Amino acid sequence: MVIIIKKMKFIISITCLLVLSLMIVLFNFKPDIVTIFNEDEGSQILEEIFKSRNRALLDEDLNTLNNLYDKSTKYGVWAYEHELKKMKYLHKWANKQGIDFKDIRTKIKINRIKTINEGYSINFTASTEYEYVYENDPDNVNFFRIGTYHVLNTMIKEEGWIITKEWYTDPFADSLNLDEIESKDIKEYILSQQKSDSLQINERRKNAVNYADEFCGAAADEEYEFKYNKKYRNYNPLGGDCANFASQILYEGGNFRKTHKWNYDKSGGSKAWVNAQAFKDYMIYSGRASLISYGSYSKVYKASYKLLPGDFVAYEKKGKVTHISVVTGADSKGYALVNCHNTDRYRVPWDLGWSDKGIKFWLVRVHY
Repeated sequence: MVIIIKKMKFIISITCLLVLSLMIVLFNFKPDIVTIFNEDEGSQILEEIFKSRNRALLDEDLNTLNNLYDKSTKYGVWAYEHELKKMKYLHKWANKQGIDFKDIRTKIKINRIKTINEGYSINFTASTEYEYVYENDPDNVNFFRIGTYHVLNTMIKEEGWIITKEWYTDPFADSLNLDEIESKDIKEYILSQQKSDSLQINERRKNAVNYADEFCGAAADEEYEFKYNKKYRNYNPLGGDCANFASQILYEGGNFRKTHKWNYDKSGGSKAWVNAQAFKDYMIYSGRASLISYGSYSKVYKASYKLLPGDFVAYEKKGKVTHISVVTGADSKGYALVNCHNTDRYRVPWDLGWSDKGIKFWLVRVHY
């Protein structure tokens, strides 16, 4: 009797499995199980989104940009409106600069993925490379990279994957008033410049630049794995890591000695080491640096051609320095390029993302 019962249970189990399989095949029945979602699939989704979005930004294609977002929610609308402002800014800046963007490419590194509602929430790092040429020098291609850290929610619709929500630290957040700058004279001046082939810098400056290139995080060459130097605390969650990174560049690369006021040890960095305003003040008042020029963009852009690799730019908002970037080179017209953290930049034109009329610039010579 026991054997018969066991056989009947076995037959019932097999029958249930067969019925379930038949339902899946014939009726597209979906059992209530956890979806298995791997990194490759996530990368494909993001690559599809970024390829379309980068092309839309490049071509000022409002229709394609619009179709990438879910407008039925406020988060989708906000994400779309922000990207639209970014598109307009990039092209206004390009006009001021006298350049044409030729390509925009993004590399993705996924950190975490989880399922939400009918889609996914993806935490990832993006390294975006921009290629550009000057209008009167189309054969010389320049590029820069910007690294950003994203949380993006997406779902599938008939037209493909769309964005329902997105957050990232935007490098163009202070750039919405570029139209306040009279750009005609600026453009003519920039286009008249040439890169100096005779520029000589000492070994300390070269080593500072090498350090800045290796540890600029999500904007660095892929071989460096988009990482900061693990010897130092990442201060981004505490308000920003730009001054900490600039201090590292001068100490690790430029061979500046630590002092009582400018110091980093196991307890962290001193105020002059990690705070942008304090870093700028310390470098100038200590005599380790001196001011090249100060003021609005229209007042300092000509002086920016005096900047050397290893110097730095301080960005002032409402009377306070809020950001530091370090000069790492110049493009084909001799326009200074910078590296920094938060957001991560590699060889980016020094004013890109800092075009609000209220911003003032400190161009600072460092005495190596």
